[in-house]
Amino acid sequence: MAKPRKSRNPASDLPAPARLPWQPPAQPVATALLISLAALLVRVLVSVGPYSGQGAAPKFGDYEAQRHWMELTLHLPTSDWYRNTSDNDLAYWGLDYPPLSAYQSLLHARLINASLPDTVALRSSRGFESPESKLLMRWTVLSSDLMVFFPAALWFVWAYMKDGVGGGGEKREGWMWLLAMVLINPCLVLIDHGHFQYNCISLGLTLGAIAGVLSRNELAAAALFSLAINHKQMSMYFAPAFFGHLLGKCLKRKYPILEVTKLGFVVFGTFALVWWPYLRSYQATMQVISRLAPFERGIYEDYVANFWCSTSVLIKWKRLFAIKPLKLMSLCATIFAFLPSFVQQVKSPSNLGFLYSLLNSSFSFYLFSYQVHEKSILLPLLPASLLALHEPHLYGWFTYYALFSMYPLICRDQLLLQYIAVLGLFFLIYYSPGASYVKGINVSSGTKAVLSLPLLCSILFHIVYLQIEPPKRYPFLFDALIMFICFSQFVILTLYTNYKQWMLDLHPRPVGRRKKDL
Repeated sequence: MAKPRKSRNPASDLPAPARLPWQPPAQPVATALLISLAALLVRVLVSVGPYSGQGAAPKFGDYEAQRHWMELTLHLPTSDWYRNTSDNDLAYWGLDYPPLSAYQSLLHARLINASLPDTVALRSSRGFESPESKLLMRWTVLSSDLMVFFPAALWFVWAYMKDGVGGGGEKREGWMWLLAMVLINPCLVLIDHGHFQYNCISLGLTLGAIAGVLSRNELAAAALFSLAINHKQMSMYFAPAFFGHLLGKCLKRKYPILEVTKLGFVVFGTFALVWWPYLRSYQATMQVISRLAPFERGIYEDYVANFWCSTSVLIKWKRLFAIKPLKLMSLCATIFAFLPSFVQQVKSPSNLGFLYSLLNSSFSFYLFSYQVHEKSILLPLLPASLLALHEPHLYGWFTYYALFSMYPLICRDQLLLQYIAVLGLFFLIYYSPGASYVKGINVSSGTKAVLSLPLLCSILFHIVYLQIEPPKRYPFLFDALIMFICFSQFVILTLYTNYKQWMLDLHPRPVGRRKKDL
């Protein structure tokens, strides 16, 4: 008698962590709340310190830029936000972020104007600084963080652990450590709540989009990532990863053209909604776009640890090439750098590969794109934090050098105490007793020596930068040396992560399919 054939269940082919639902430990809400409160307390303590350009007339710093944008959006019509007028001198902190960032400035301006109108008074408030205005401005960042980045981080950790991206066993129990790594990111805390910016909004929207991808809510992910781009154009650093991964998933479904069309409608609809006031004419649209791409500033400004600035010691890019060929060279180099990661995700989309692709894509833009700032390191640092459970050593190493690359900026802002405290707290949590997955790396003694040399140099330069005056002939010598050290590590890290992403093809983890796709 023939044996009956067993019915084939596609889910049985998936790895155990992806097949079984994730069951969090007891009282996960209370634990997540405690971690969130601790992360909030760290932000509050950092915000007590100085901010960018405090008392430094005539242009001050990023704090004044954000305040000035609130002033402009509150008192001027939308048609004048990006246009040079008698009330809007673009040479004085002209608005250079997309419309969603301007709407955010308007919302905060209305809240501040209700209690302290002198802070955002038109023309008369330039350089306005008072303890009350500082408190209100700081609370706008804290509230933005709480309403955008914190919920996105919680959603990501839930989706990550439920999907089983991090693997099984002890890694699946490390959700608390992962949440702490994402929320207590020393670079983001110091830049947003010390230096003073709103990266938590664009990064939070991106993080929400990533969580949407992991939880198979692709349409929500497309909308959230479109909003992230419309808040800060640097979010485009992640665009190749999102496009490659979603395209790869669509191509593997029953009706690929329909799937791509739905995503396209969401993206174009979101952009149209945000840009609606500027779609009335071609001139109005181009006025905004011209402000978002400041090519006249040159391929780099300050000492940033990317390719163009690091190699400028040997090749004087600004002297040898005009802006147009530099733009083309930068574009080609950036595409060439992220193309392998993009192709891998189109070919073999997976959630873990998607996280690697986000890191590799953003690293490519940081290293090779036009007009990169030192604070742009926050973008590749976000996906690195999301890979903390899978690549704990990479995240710890990268976090240290990312923070070190901003050390001159931190010193200018007089945030050295906050720098030491937040970095120390980060590594206390990173090497906490419960983090058993952070173990020693099994490498040869020669490799350890090579890795230890830049680490020792970086520790030395922390002291040298503060205690020793550079030669008068080379006033920025120490800034350049810090840049070289960090650039060397970033190149090593991006080569490693590209290699790890392509190695996933040798041990593929299938993307979970929805019922209608089976």
